[in-house]
Amino acid sequence: MDFVQHILNGLLQGCILALIGLGFSLVWGILNIINLAHAAFIMLAAYATYFLWSLAGIDPFISLPLTMAVLFGLGYILQRYVINLVMGATILTTFLLTFGFESLLVNLALRLFSADTRQTKPIYANASFSIGPLYVPYTQLGAVVVALLLTYLLYLFLDHTRTGSSIRAVGQDRVAARLMGIDIGRTYALTFGIGAALAAASGTLLSTTSGFAPNGFSAFNVLAFSVVVLGGLGSIPGALLGGLVFGLVYEFGGTYVLSQRDVVIFAILILVLVLRPTGLLGREGYR
Repeated sequence: MDFVQHILNGLLQGCILALIGLGFSLVWGILNIINLAHAAFIMLAAYATYFLWSLAGIDPFISLPLTMAVLFGLGYILQRYVINLVMGATILTTFLLTFGFESLLVNLALRLFSADTRQTKPIYANASFSIGPLYVPYTQLGAVVVALLLTYLLYLFLDHTRTGSSIRAVGQDRVAARLMGIDIGRTYALTFGIGAALAAASGTLLSTTSGFAPNGFSAFNVLAFSVVVLGGLGSIPGALLGGLVFGLVYEFGGTYVLSQRDVVIFAILILVLVLRPTGLLGREGYR
């Protein structure tokens, strides 16, 4: 029965990883940017959630729209007025630029907040309910519900709104989209802002399920990259599938293989890149 509990834990954790990968995949697929500031956005949201809870007593699930709105604004401004200036350069340029922002934000957080481990702990933080012999923590269940809801809302937004169609059009053919009258700069900024908002949601949820410190978030860039490569760039179901797979890898790797779980992750990545470069649910030709 412990085995089944580990499967449940892995799936619960995997939904949050899927949300992390979703924002990363959106920015990569539309802007052709590997956004290394993604982990820093997650960190900022985690700290914002923690301080809203510890100083103002605001429940993390209630503060979620606020952190998402703030990070959306930050992402929009950052892309519109900084990253947009180098969009015509090579992918290495944007790669280094976002890495610079990530390093800056992490070091500022270390200076302001120190390296102490913190965690948002509402009154239900250590509570759980049982399904037979299985235990489900309320915080993780809430995180799963939010992650799945946001994933579904993003799908509806991209597939059933005019703005979402514009975003997909820019991702498929920027020149044709411009000829159809789409404002490319605004669409890029909007997409980057949505990616930052999804990162913010991930940070808020992570702050309730585990302890965190400023220098402990860089691994989420690797995980987000892994989720996207496995699931397929530009695929919302692929991000969900990739997140669930790596949630199971992390759970069983941490339980049975201990420090070798990162080896398992990179082994999976190599196999996917060799056998199916587009990912499990990715599309051929997606840039």
